[in-house]
Amino acid sequence: MAVDFKYIVVGRGLMGAAAARHLARRVDGVAVIGPDEPDDRKAHQGVFASHYDEGRITRTIDPDRNWALLANRSIGRYGEIARDSGIDFYREVGCVVVAPTESDYLERTRQAAISLGVETRLLDGAGLKAVFPFFAFPHGGAGVFEARGAGHISPRSLVKAQSLLAEKAGATVIRDYVVSIRSEGGVAVVETAGGRTCRGEKVLLAAGGFSIAENLLPRPVAMTVYARTVTLFEVGEADAARLAAMPSLILRAPGIDIYLLPPIRYPDGKFYLKIGGDPDDLALSGDADMRAWFKTEGRDMVRAHLKRIVEGLVPDIVPLSISTAACVVSHTESGYPMIGYTSSPEIAVLTGCAGTSAKSSDEIGRLGAELLLSGRIDEQGYSTDFTPQFR
Repeated sequence: MAVDFKYIVVGRGLMGAAAARHLARRVDGVAVIGPDEPDDRKAHQGVFASHYDEGRITRTIDPDRNWALLANRSIGRYGEIARDSGIDFYREVGCVVVAPTESDYLERTRQAAISLGVETRLLDGAGLKAVFPFFAFPHGGAGVFEARGAGHISPRSLVKAQSLLAEKAGATVIRDYVVSIRSEGGVAVVETAGGRTCRGEKVLLAAGGFSIAENLLPRPVAMTVYARTVTLFEVGEADAARLAAMPSLILRAPGIDIYLLPPIRYPDGKFYLKIGGDPDDLALSGDADMRAWFKTEGRDMVRAHLKRIVEGLVPDIVPLSISTAACVVSHTESGYPMIGYTSSPEIAVLTGCAGTSAKSSDEIGRLGAELLLSGRIDEQGYSTDFTPQFR
């Protein structure tokens, strides 16, 4: 059966757009399928993505060396992506991870950084207060601070940059979403919501949480998608200037497991501190659940929980407004992304990125491209092979 493309990437989010760029740089005949961001979220009838935002933490420091390496390799290519696309998406403001002194979380984080040659500072409670006077951390904590090669990115701008570079390298960008993928006569057949049918030698499904939708894989991936509520605290120009030295923050303490981003200017021209960290899990069971969730503003109980944390953590700010937004995270049994083939030799999957992989998306996308180009991913320096699991 004749094919339209050699490789088709389904999903034009952080991982999919990155995979398309890496593929198009090495071979011809690449297509990437995924819609643009909807103008009206509540009226939108199609799929959604979690990259419709301006703030994600980026850092190498992580207690798991595999995640640290995924991030470190991606961060090392930020400059190239920004230069070649002309799109600025990264701010190097540093990142600090704070946890109870007696936990092994900080030591594992520090050792992973050392193994990758990343410079960090270990700060005790007094050191945290001296270096970051705008934070009021819980007692009994210490921190690992990565000043260079860390901060925050705009996931929206990074996807725009990756899509542009994929297209410049020769990839065909199809602004639609996929409703069906199947194998037929040794070829992968992809059908879109707009009625287009595309045939490819290989397909890589990189649709984030929507990878659990029906009719996309021979068997569903063993992945759980959870609803998440992010909260945005609007601050004035004076507060934004006063907090200009604030790094990105990950805080683990009794009853608290959050991330916080410093003031970032959003498309409406206003500055917002962004915090995330739901106190419990709300599982979404499928495509319809996810679409309905993305049309909401999240959960009020999470907003109240995060508001209390910010009031204690950054006591000197007086927010001009507080708003929330819906997001999702996708968790696998291994705790790592799934990058591998399904039971069909024509259909592969790249998903399950745990809500922490925006920073690592270029490397995860590169591994997805390597899978299609070489038939496997090995000898990459990771202690996992990212084998997917299915239900």
